[in-house]
Formats: sequence, C-alpha cells, structure tokens
Amino acid sequence: MPASSYATSGPDIPGPLALIGSGEYLQEMAEIESALIRGRSPRYVQIPTAAAAEGTKRLQYWIDLGIAQAERIGVEAVPVVLENRRDANDPAKTEPIAGAGLIYLSGGRPDFLVATLEESLALSQIIAAWRHGAALAGCSAGAMAICDWVPGVGPLHGGARKGFGLIKGIAVLPHFDRLAGRIPDLLRDAAIRPPNDISLLGIDEETALIWEGGIWRVEGKGSVWDLSQHPRKGFGVGMDLGEVNLPQL
Repeated sequence: MPASSYATSGPDIPGPLALIGSGEYLQEMAEIESALIRGRSPRYVQIPTAAAAEGTKRLQYWIDLGIAQAERIGVEAVPVVLENRRDANDPAKTEPIAGAGLIYLSGGRPDFLVATLEESLALSQIIAAWRHGAALAGCSAGAMAICDWVPGVGPLHGGARKGFGLIKGIAVLPHFDRLAGRIPDLLRDAAIRPPNDISLLGIDEETALIWEGGIWRVEGKGSVWDLSQHPRKGFGVGMDLGEVNLPQL
C-alpha cells in the first residue's frame, strides 16, 4: 500500500501507529511522516523526552530537526518538551498534546523515556489523542517504549524493563540492519531476550512497521525481521505479515 493511501480515522477509532527503526525528522522519512498526518489536524506534536537525559544540546538538536521537518511537510511544529516527571504531570506543559494530528516520540534513551512518562498525565493524553484518531509514531527509543517490553541494548539504554504496553506481546530492536551481524551474541544476553510471551522484531533503519485499521504493513527502505523464527525471516515493503503473530490494537 503506498504511503499516500492512509485512511483518516474518526472519533473513537485509533489512528495509525508507527514503529520506526531510525530516521525521525529526516528528509528521507518525510513521505511517511506526511502520510501519517495527512487528513488529520495539521499539528505535529514532537516529544523529544528520550533525549533529555543526553543534555540540553542534544535535546535542542531534536527540537530543531522536528521543526524543520514540519516546515518541510507543511504542518505546524508543536514541540512538547518534557524533561522529567514534574514536566510530564504539568497540565500547562502537556496541554498542547490535545488536538494533535501526529504525535511523535523521538530517539534517545528508551529507559529514560519510559521512566519519565509512565503513568503520567502526558502519557494519558497521548493515548487519548491516539485513540480518538491522531497518528502516533515512535522512532528508535520511542518505538521501543511504545511496546510491551524494552530490551536493554548497550550501556546508554539501561536494563530491560516493561514499556508503555500500547502494543501487547511484542518488543522491537530498532537500527536492526546495523545490529544484524551481532544478533547471535545479542540474543544470548538476558537483557535482550524477551520473556517467553513476547515476540521480538527487528526494524531496519529508515523503515516503519505501521498498524492501521487492523492491518500491519512495512514502509521505507528496509525490512522488518521476525526474530522468533530461526533463521530469522525478513518482511520488506508490500510483503504480507499475516504469518507473524502481531496483535490487534
């Protein structure tokens, strides 16, 4: 399905949900981001919380990149900067989430993102907006946090922990094409292996796994990999993911 054919969701119908391996706000991903917001409110809510633990300069980098992408695709950039739990529960800071056409959780540290937003006012507003038709996307750390379980990848990402659980039964490894050569070793690490009731998917860079209207599909330049199979199986753009036990939302 081409990116231009996204359907518009209505009241009480969840919008599309995108798990993205890398590339948020880059020109290469503008078509996917534009398609996610098309037909919805032209308010692009950008939440760079996952980068807040990496310092002010890194946080500003994501804010500036998001603003440039919103301008590129012709919508309003609405940065919502939530650096800590106090921010995440401050109605004045979280209020701009309401009325979003697309909400995007960008990259950084997934453990920090989950710890900052879990059970917060901000997360409740994100979920409410999505369930009433806004598109919701997470890239890299954002994609990991949206799922049921967050693998502990590398010293900056902290240990494995539960995610927001908006998608039950799966966990994702972003940047998968960059990690692929290390996978046999990574999967021996208890911090990477998910619990038995959770399936692990790899998502290549500049690639999106998108749920919309009961259908999962792959868009972008790479593949999504089912790591519960041996050998792992890849699904590229246009391939049927029906044989992968992906949940309905």
